[in-house]
Amino acid sequence: MNIRLETILLGLKSLRLHALRSILTSLGIVLGVASVIVMVSIGEGNKQSALRAIQSLGATNIIVRSQRPPESQSVGSQRRSFVATFGMTQTDLKRLEEFVEAITIIPLKSVGSEISRGASRTTSQAFGTTPKLLNAANLKVAPGGRYLVEGDSERRAPVAVIGSEIAKLFYPLSNPIGQQLRIDSRVFSVVGVLEPVGLAGGAGSALVGRDLNKDVHIPIETAKLEFGDIVVRRQSGSFSGEEVEISEIYITAPSTDEVVSMAEHIRNIMKVGHPDMKDVEIIVPWELLENVRRTTATMNILLTAIAAISLLVGGIGIMNIMLATVVERTREIGIRRAVGASRGDIAIQFLIETGSLSAFGGLLGIALGIGISIGLEAFLPWLLSLPVLRSIGDVGVGLETQITLWSIVVSFLVAAGTGLIFGIYPAIIASKQDPIVALRHD
Repeated sequence: MNIRLETILLGLKSLRLHALRSILTSLGIVLGVASVIVMVSIGEGNKQSALRAIQSLGATNIIVRSQRPPESQSVGSQRRSFVATFGMTQTDLKRLEEFVEAITIIPLKSVGSEISRGASRTTSQAFGTTPKLLNAANLKVAPGGRYLVEGDSERRAPVAVIGSEIAKLFYPLSNPIGQQLRIDSRVFSVVGVLEPVGLAGGAGSALVGRDLNKDVHIPIETAKLEFGDIVVRRQSGSFSGEEVEISEIYITAPSTDEVVSMAEHIRNIMKVGHPDMKDVEIIVPWELLENVRRTTATMNILLTAIAAISLLVGGIGIMNIMLATVVERTREIGIRRAVGASRGDIAIQFLIETGSLSAFGGLLGIALGIGISIGLEAFLPWLLSLPVLRSIGDVGVGLETQITLWSIVVSFLVAAGTGLIFGIYPAIIASKQDPIVALRHD
C-alpha cells in the first residue's frame, strides 16, 4: 500500500478509536460554525423583511406628509378648544405639479375623527384620494371588489375602499362589499377591500406613521364636499381641531436613479411655503432602502466577527488536545520512525487528524446552524405564545431567518483552515521527535 495512503488511513483510524475525545475536541468548531450561520441568517432575514416593507411603499416614490408642529401641540394642551392650521395647501400642490417632472403626483386628504359600524368603532384613518394611488402605492384589491375610479370623484359618490384590518373589525363574518360604514355621521358604501399590506405594525408602522391596513380610501372630491378642511377630535370634554388641506402627497419619480435628486428638489420647493419645514415631512423609501442595506451589511460583518471568535477558541482547543496527543503517542511515533516513516509522514498524519476534526466539526456545525435557523423561525413565535412566556411580549414574533450559501461556505472553509493552522505546530513537534528517545518513552 502507498505509504501516504497508509498515513491517511492511520490518522482517520486514530480519530475513530478515540471517538468521544474527537467529538469533544471539535465542539468549539461545531459551535463556531453554527453561530456564524445562525447570526448571519437572522441578520439577512431581518434585512429582507425590512427591504420588503420599504419596497412596498414604492422604490421610486417620494412621500410628502403634513405633520403637526410641536408648538401646536403645546398650545392645544393649554386650551379647551382650538383649531391648529398647518401642513400642505393647494398652493403647495400646484407648485409641485408645475415644477416637478414626475410620473404621478397624488394628493391624500385626511377626513373624519371616527369610523364606525354599529357598535364597532375606531379612530379615523380615512383619506380622500384619486384612483392613481392604487398603482403608485403598490396596493392590491381583494377579488370581488374594486378600487376608486374617476367617475366616483366626478359624481362625488359616497363610496369607500377599506383596509384588511377594517374589514376584519367591522365585517368579521360577512362580505364587506356593498355594505355600509360611517365616517363621523356620513354613510359610505364599501366597494372594495385592500389586500393586507406588509407594513402593518412594527418597523413598517413606524416608517409610515400608521398601520396601512386600517386605512379607508374615499374619492377626494367627496372628501372635500363632505368634510371640508377641518378635522375635529374630541376627548375628555374638550376638543382639538386640525385644519389641513392636504395630508400627504405621493410623488412617483421616473426611475430610482432620479429619486434622491428629485427629493432634494421637492424639499427646496416646499421650503418656499414652509421655510422651517416643521409642519412638512419628506419620506424617501429609496434612501431608507439603501440605509438598510448598508446597516445590515455592517451588522453581518460584526456578527460574523463575533461568531468567528468561537472558531478561534475551537482551533486553540484542537491545538491543545493534539499537543497532549503528541506526548501520549510518543512511543507510537518512535515505532513508526523505526520502521521507515519519515518526518513528513508523521507531520501529515497529525495534520490529517486535525484537518479531519475541523472538517467534521464544520459539517456538524452547518447541520446545527441550519437546524437552529429553521427552528427559530418556525417555533420561537409559538413558544412565546405559551401562557408561561406570554409576559415576555412580542419578542420573536415575526422573526424571519434566511440561510445564505456564502455563510455556509465561508464558515466551513474557515473552520477547516483553522484546524489545519492550529494543527501545524503539534505536527511539527511530533515530526521532530527523536526515534531512539521516542522508543524508550513510557
